[in-house]
Amino acid sequence: MSINQNATSPTMTQKDTEVLQPDDSGLARAAAILRGGGLVAFPTETVYGLGADARNNTAVARIFEAKGRPQFNPLIVHVASLLDAEKIAEFDQTARSLAQAFWPGPLTLVLPLRPDAGISALISAGLPSVAVRVPEHPLAQRLLRAFDGPVAAPSANPSGRISPTTAGHVLAGLSGRIDAVLDGGACGVGVESTIVGLQPEPVLLRAGGLPAEAIEACLGQALAQAKKTDRPNAPGQLDSHYAPRAALRLNATKRRTGEMLLGFGAVDCDLNLSASGDLTEAAANLFRHLHDLDARASGGIAVSPVPDHGLGRAINDRLRRAAAPRD
Repeated sequence: MSINQNATSPTMTQKDTEVLQPDDSGLARAAAILRGGGLVAFPTETVYGLGADARNNTAVARIFEAKGRPQFNPLIVHVASLLDAEKIAEFDQTARSLAQAFWPGPLTLVLPLRPDAGISALISAGLPSVAVRVPEHPLAQRLLRAFDGPVAAPSANPSGRISPTTAGHVLAGLSGRIDAVLDGGACGVGVESTIVGLQPEPVLLRAGGLPAEAIEACLGQALAQAKKTDRPNAPGQLDSHYAPRAALRLNATKRRTGEMLLGFGAVDCDLNLSASGDLTEAAANLFRHLHDLDARASGGIAVSPVPDHGLGRAINDRLRRAAAPRD
């Protein structure tokens, strides 16, 4: 099956995007596309990633082209195991302890890049570090093992827009720009991975699908907070990111004229992240509900207050960036 529904920039070649089923045939086709230098969107437990062979400069460059992503913004390398990650990045005992505690899962570690890593320099955006993670999603694991190599994979959406948690979201943004999407259904976590750097001290670079409190409990210390810089040292740090087309108003207690309300808790709203106030449910629903409301909103989207702890930190981080002024 192929779908071609989006116009592309003049510099891109329009192509049909295959929709691959989550079976042996679909996995074999996805791995073959990656080996051939193509782009395959695939599900992880967090969001859908846009994958390319991390060792192939041309393939990695195509990620930036397809997404319209600035090349100063680093990418995350996905691998099947800690052993594979150690071929790319240098692990100290702290990094190894975190990996053993939370991998596979929604944690990305930013670590020194091994001189012999063999990955494209575009991935690290010229930095001496690399972001790496081991996803938990069974289909992502099967793809990584079928491909048998590292896969660079930012979220599979146009740069700055709402991240995709279904294959349909991927196609709505990137159909005609990528070779295939491996349809694994809806993502369970629903927000991107938590990113932690470890040089010279553990620092939270991006709140995400693994609560910072769990990482701090493992470390036995608080995570430092990332300092604002002009140039990102990890993905997901741009001020304006994850944005719907409609304007977003945060911490709203009721709708204004023309707005739709994305609620949290016991509120009258158009869609509710979690009527029971469950942050795990809210995180899983965040991007899906934003996609839905953005498709229907004629005015802006108002969002109820969300508690700023646990997964709420990741939810509020995404909402703040989605509501930030746009260029």
